[in-house]
Order: sequence, then C-alpha cells, then structure tokens
Amino acid sequence: MHVVDLENPLGVIVQFGGQTAINLASDLEKRGVKILGTSLNNINKAEDRKEFEKALNELSIPQPTGKTAFNVEDALEIAKEIEYPVLLRPSYVLGGRAMEIINNDEDLEKYMENAIKEITHDSPILVDKYITGKEVEIDAISDGKSVYIPGIMEHIERAGVHSGDSFSIFPPNSLSDEVKKKIVEYTVKIGQNFNFIGLFNIQFIVDKSQKVYVLEVNPRSSRTVPFLSKVNNVPMVDIATRAIMGEDLNSQGLETGIKDETDNIFVKAPVFSFVKLRSVDPSLGLEMKSTGEVLGSDKTMEKALYKSMIASGIKIPLFGSILMTVADKDKDEIIDIAKKFEEIGYGIYATHGTADYLRENGIYVKEVKKLSEENSSDDSVIDVIIKGKVDYVINTISNNKKSTNDGFLIRRFSNENSIPCFTSLDTCRAILKVIESQTFSINNL
Repeated sequence: MHVVDLENPLGVIVQFGGQTAINLASDLEKRGVKILGTSLNNINKAEDRKEFEKALNELSIPQPTGKTAFNVEDALEIAKEIEYPVLLRPSYVLGGRAMEIINNDEDLEKYMENAIKEITHDSPILVDKYITGKEVEIDAISDGKSVYIPGIMEHIERAGVHSGDSFSIFPPNSLSDEVKKKIVEYTVKIGQNFNFIGLFNIQFIVDKSQKVYVLEVNPRSSRTVPFLSKVNNVPMVDIATRAIMGEDLNSQGLETGIKDETDNIFVKAPVFSFVKLRSVDPSLGLEMKSTGEVLGSDKTMEKALYKSMIASGIKIPLFGSILMTVADKDKDEIIDIAKKFEEIGYGIYATHGTADYLRENGIYVKEVKKLSEENSSDDSVIDVIIKGKVDYVINTISNNKKSTNDGFLIRRFSNENSIPCFTSLDTCRAILKVIESQTFSINNL
C-alpha cells in the first residue's frame, strides 16, 4: 500500500505475479485499489470450488469428480463416495503445496489431521477423484470476447507430477486432432464465460479413452508464458497488457482460435538444486521442487529432448549400468523399460524385490542389498552409487516405511554423486528414446 499511495496508479495488474499476487487481489480491492484486467469476481469464480464447478457444469465441460471438506468425517465420506485414489489439496494453493494422492482411509485421516489447523470457511480442503492420464496445458489471452491460444503443451510425465517439474513438449506429439479440437473448444468457452481479460492458464488431463477433463483454471499468467512466447514468437505479455488496458484482440490483429503449430520441436526441461538443498527429497510429486528451467529445440523430439536434458545438467551416457529399485505398483511397467536398457547394452543392478521380478521375466540382473537388510560383504545399494558403478538410478516411491527411508537415501546419494535419479517412469521412457536415437545415429555414421 505504500507503493500504491506513492504512485497513485490507475489500478494494479495482479495476473503477472503468480498465485501470491492473485491472493492479494481481495485485500487490495477492499482498500480501494482498482484491479485491472480480470475482475475480482471472475478471479473468485475460477478459484472458488463451488463457483468453478457450477460454471463448468453449465458449460458441459468434464472435470474430475470431487467436493470440499471441512473436517476428517467430510473427507472420508467424500472418498467413500468417489472411491480411491483421491487427490487432496487446500484451496488457493501455491506451487502444489500440500497436495497429496491418497489411497486409503488411514492416509486420508493423517493428511486431514495435519491440515485441520489451516482449514477455514473460505479455504476448505478439496477432495477430487484422481484420474491417471496425460497432462496437457495451455496459456491463452482473452479480452472477454475473443480468446487467442498461442499453443498447446504436452507433459512427458503423467498427471501426479507438478507441471513445473515436468518436461513439456511443444507442439504436442501424441495428441489426436480430436483431442486438440476439444481442448481449444473448452478453452474458448472458459475464457468467454469467465470473462477473463488478459492471460489465463488451464491444465487438462486426457485419460486412456481420450476423454478430456479440465483439472484446474488459473486466472493469471503461468511459468510457461515465457516459454510459449519465445517458441511461438508471440509477445503474450504485451498483447495481454493491451487487452487489459482496453485494446481488444481484433484490433491487435488476432482472432479467436489457436495459432498454427511450428515445424520445430521444443522441450522445456526443469532444473533442480537438490545438491545445494540437502534436506529436500529429490522425488517428484504434486509439490513443485524445480528452481528453474531450460529449453531445447530441434527438428525431432528426441534431439530436442537430448538438448534440454544436457542443458538442465542431466548426464546421458550411451552405455553403462542402471540401478532399479521400484515400488510393487510399478513392477509390471518396469519390465519393458528394463528390457530396452538391456537391449542397448546396459547392465542392470536391482534390489531384492525388483531383481526377483526382473529375473522372472527373463532379464539378467545383479542384485544389491538394501540398507534395511542385513550387512553383507556384497555391495549395498548405496555402495554402487558412491563407487560410480551405475550411471542412472530409477527409484519409485513406496508406502512401506523401511523402503521410504531407503528410497530417500538412494535419491540423496544419487544427486550428491551427480548420478541422474528418476522417480517417474515416464521420464525414464524419455531418456530411453534419447539414448536409442543417439545410439542409432552413432551406428549409422
């Protein structure tokens, strides 16, 4: 308010300051400060759960089933109704803070007990059905009538990894024309119905049946605006600011719809600082942990992905060994990944449970001991990391307490010894594509 009193502005734009600035809008308006662009009422229409659900239902736009909870009993009843797994999160969250995927009553009760002190009438806990699928994101510009979409971005990691920690591809390489058409349709409907003026962001989930759901709508700019502006040569902030100040999109030479896709492939890769932040678990989930991002571009997805990974600090040796220790829920999926690593000449280390499963499926494995197992003269899972015997680590999260403690140390030691550690199998598949493409290029020189 000192700044406002000194500058005496026409008004303030909150949509360029992320969720923090959006959360200031109500108090600013109470103090007589004019909010420029999307009005406070329309910001709340997107942020308030009941208003948001009502608006999407009126527009016949699918969304994950869910309700709001103010206590443990409410949350348990909702979870019983919509069935596990469920996604729990506070309303008005920043950076995916305190989001969690819950699979049973016990974990739900623990979550609610920790969250109960933060729950108020204005900030309940949101309980949604968790849908497995591909996550897709758009940034769009609206003047309240016309809605211009510079492009659609597809995440490599499936829903469950925060969008800020995901690899993002533009233009999307696995979405059907029908899915793209539906995304554009929903974006235009939302922009017009919510009367957004300026920038807004939508995150979608596309399930296995190719049904498109709206996961969330953010009445503001997002971290992908600089990325999309650069790769598509669209000055999004300039266009949005002009719209906020009353210059409609048509007068700026823009019409409702999506911009044509580019010939090049662009990949946005997250950058992490786990080596410097020693108490942080390197596992990826619903809370954002990246501290930056980089861009790779080329004519093929594999080359663009390779460039982005190298720029983000990931080493990509084309031969060597890999350590695999995965949760029971991921064992079926790891088989195909292990076979491909084996085919391109990688040696495979694995902990007992994973090793047994791989052997049963015809894959040669060298077994290593977990820290929670009895001491042995053989190398432990940490030894092979510290001694540089492996070039990659795949470690997915388990609910077992001993496995959880082991997993944290595996991920920490991997990062502290500059060995890439992947907790998402989708990222592993992307790495495989890069290695396979590089190996193919070398073999054909």
